[in-house]
Amino acid sequence: MSPLTWQAVARRDPRSPPIVMAHRGASDDLPENTLAAFSLALEQGAQVLETDLRFTRDDEILLMHDATLDRTTNGSGRVSELTLAQIKKVRSRHPLTEQFSTEPPPTLKELLQFTRGETPLALELKDDRFLNPHDAERLVNLLARYEMFESTVLVSFSLARMLTFRSIAPQLRIGMITLSNPLPRFPTEFLGPFYPLLYLNPFYVRWARRLGKIVCPLDPAPESRLGYYRRLGVPVLLTNHPAQTLDALRLC
Repeated sequence: MSPLTWQAVARRDPRSPPIVMAHRGASDDLPENTLAAFSLALEQGAQVLETDLRFTRDDEILLMHDATLDRTTNGSGRVSELTLAQIKKVRSRHPLTEQFSTEPPPTLKELLQFTRGETPLALELKDDRFLNPHDAERLVNLLARYEMFESTVLVSFSLARMLTFRSIAPQLRIGMITLSNPLPRFPTEFLGPFYPLLYLNPFYVRWARRLGKIVCPLDPAPESRLGYYRRLGVPVLLTNHPAQTLDALRLC
């Protein structure tokens, strides 16, 4: 079976069950943005993996949400000021026990090797270095190496970061995350509105679909709103716990 592509997601029947996207992996169960969390998410049935990208001091693309190591590992310091070798000495913090796993934070290359380029990705760009075309090309070249253009969407709260990629790799899909804009009018193919915006504008998903855009609410614990999302025809759901979300979807 061919890997799922974002083009196929955009063409799905709105009556179909939504695609489930694991937010930083199965991040309620295992340390976020680790290969173990991504592996568990896939075992639980997630169809897409979401993660965050930052540059290390020596230009490696690391999977890390925060600007520092402090919250999610037993290390400290800013990712941008540390080399990959230094970061590989730390261990990731378990979300339930507060103990530390045996895993260091992985790189995007390691994730692509792990999935063999067969799992769709949503990559959130957390670093302003992605405003620099030279640094943006590092990501583009890595995705090209694993033939991931059709199954990757780049997302950010920063439209400027997105437009950098629009200029250097227009074939890549880009997306905007927003906490405040209730209109699906960003010049991107993917939209991540904070979920209350879909109550403020209940026509958001239908409007976006007419514009050829994919909507994924910013809502990593979506279970209590699944009925509403199904009525709207939301095509993609974000979740910290894919197994729970999929179980709840079966009851909708």
